[in-house]
Amino acid sequence: MPSPAAIAFEHVSKTYGGSARRVHALDDVSFEIAPGEFFGLLGPNGAGKTSLISILAGLSRPSRGRVRVLGHDVGEDYAAARRCLGIVPQELVFDPFFSVRETLRIQSGYFGVRGNDDWIDEVLAALGLADKAQANMRQLSGGMKRRVLVAQALVHRPPVIVLDEPTAGVDVELRQTLWQFVARLNREGHTVLLTTHYLEEAEALCGRLAMLKLGRVVALDRTSALLSAAAGSMLRFKTDAPLPEALRSRARVTGRIVQLAARDALEVESTLGTLRAAGIVPEDLEIGRADLEDVFLAIMRDAPAERVQ
Repeated sequence: MPSPAAIAFEHVSKTYGGSARRVHALDDVSFEIAPGEFFGLLGPNGAGKTSLISILAGLSRPSRGRVRVLGHDVGEDYAAARRCLGIVPQELVFDPFFSVRETLRIQSGYFGVRGNDDWIDEVLAALGLADKAQANMRQLSGGMKRRVLVAQALVHRPPVIVLDEPTAGVDVELRQTLWQFVARLNREGHTVLLTTHYLEEAEALCGRLAMLKLGRVVALDRTSALLSAAAGSMLRFKTDAPLPEALRSRARVTGRIVQLAARDALEVESTLGTLRAAGIVPEDLEIGRADLEDVFLAIMRDAPAERVQ
C-alpha cells in the first residue's frame, strides 16, 4: 500500500463573511506534497497563503474540502495531525516569563515529549541560540525571538515542517543558519513546506512550487520546469532615463535597475536598438537567464485577475 502524502489539500475552499459581503479566500485548491519534499507555496499578498496554512494548522476550518497530514484529517483527527506538524508562524508570539530553554521544554511537554534536553541542545546550537539558553525571552532581539519560534516548531521532531515567512525582516546570518539546518532536516527525510516572498530562497531550496493568485492555484510544477519555460534571456542594465513606451510596459524596474525579457538573440538586438533610438546608453549591461522572480511576475500577470463570486 503506497504511503500517504505528507500534506494533501483536497478541493479546499474558504469563504469569509455573510451573503451581503462574502470574500472567497480559497477556491477549490487541490495538490499534494510527497514525503521528503521541499515544497514552496508562493503568491502575492491576499493570494490565500495564510488561509491555507491556517486550515492546515487547524486554526481555521475550510468551507469545503479537507486537508490531511500523513493521512490524518486535520479536522477529524486533529491531535494526530498536529503531532506530525511543526509550524513556524509569521508573527512573533512568545511568553515573556520564561527563558529560552524553559520555553522549549514547555513546548516539548505540549506534545508529551520528556527527557528532550539532548535534542533541545542540538537545536539551540544549530540555530545559534546556545549562548541564549538561559536568557529570558523578553530580553531577546526580534531576530533571536524568531530563531526561538523555529526551535519551538522543531522541538518534537515533526516529520512535516511548515515555515510561514520564516526569514521576514531577519538578518543574513539567521537566514544562512536556518537554511543550513532545515536543509539538513530535509535530507534526513523531513518534509518542508515554505511560504516566502524572497523568491531567490524558493528557487534555491524548493524542488516543486505552487503559486496562488486570488485563492486559486495558477501554477504547480517542478521549479526547474517553471524556470525552463520562461523567456530565454533577460537583459539587465542601469539607467536614469525614462524608458521608451515600447519597452515600459514589459520592463521590471527596481530603482535604476531595469530588466527586460528576450526570447532570442533577435529580440535582444531589437531591444538594444530601441534603447539606442531613444538615446539611452545602458550601464552595466548583462544578459542572463530568467530567474524565479521573472517567472512569478509573468504568471501573476497572465493569470485571471478576478476572484470567484
